[in-house]
Amino acid sequence: MRIVVLDGYTLNPGDLDWSPLEALGSYTIYPRTPPDQVLGRAMGAEIILTNKTILNRDTIVQLPTLRYIGVLATGYNVVDVAAAKQRGIIVTNVPTYGTASVAQMVFAHLLNLTQHVAAHAESVRAGDWTRSEDFCYWRFQLVELAGLTMGIVGFGRIGRETGKLARAFGMKVIYHDVFAASVPAEEGTAVDLDTLFCESDVVSLHCPLTDTNLGLVSAARLNLMKPTAFLINTSRGPLVDESALAEALNSGRIAGAGLDVLCVEPPSSDNPLLTAKNCFITPHIAWATRAARQRLLETAVANVRAFVQGKPENVVTP
Repeated sequence: MRIVVLDGYTLNPGDLDWSPLEALGSYTIYPRTPPDQVLGRAMGAEIILTNKTILNRDTIVQLPTLRYIGVLATGYNVVDVAAAKQRGIIVTNVPTYGTASVAQMVFAHLLNLTQHVAAHAESVRAGDWTRSEDFCYWRFQLVELAGLTMGIVGFGRIGRETGKLARAFGMKVIYHDVFAASVPAEEGTAVDLDTLFCESDVVSLHCPLTDTNLGLVSAARLNLMKPTAFLINTSRGPLVDESALAEALNSGRIAGAGLDVLCVEPPSSDNPLLTAKNCFITPHIAWATRAARQRLLETAVANVRAFVQGKPENVVTP
């Protein structure tokens, strides 16, 4: 079978090994694929792997040999799944590879917002401590996490892992999840969405992006939050109304935000969050520890192998 990887660089910039694909077919790996080259590069392939390169209906219907699309991520909104289903094309994802890494990034952002380690380290580097009249100083208010409330929107694998870390810090956990099955009481308390925004000292987003939750963090919901509260988003950028968040930060309506995702990636230079007060943005790297990327690659290859053997796994085509 002919296998084409449309955008392999972000998963494997050179520190991982693609060679397990060799046993499954001939393969071509492109570091990146511009939109106007997707059709040409995908033509003739039976198997396509993509991370963020979009495969829309117009492209899918022009690929007569295509039988399988493997998304190199958990979220699969880059693929028109309905169009794939109509063509009988299997679509799979990689659902569990980054659970620990993403939850870890939540607390990297939260500890940055509450402890200001980087800012104080830079202050020391600039000589402020050597000039200090006291044995210590702090440039920003420091916040203890123990006793605070963590509100988690989306209580799936990553949300629950985030809750576990929050409890380890002594935080109370509340959550909202429209799909939640039975959750042990010790993991947290289920609440409605508005209650979560009202009561939380930290709101952390962990829900998939759907047509019904675009702009879930709206101006109205931001107005429900405590002025001392923080927003963390390691899920999907369009869950947040970026203009409303920038306004809430600049006006002091909320205390800060830690974001690993934005609506458009990479962002345009006029994105208001790039200059918003107490807003810290990382370039969509919560998933990208080497350990997580290794698991992702291994599972992606296993998904292809299962498909070739006629027993597809991690199928998202309804």
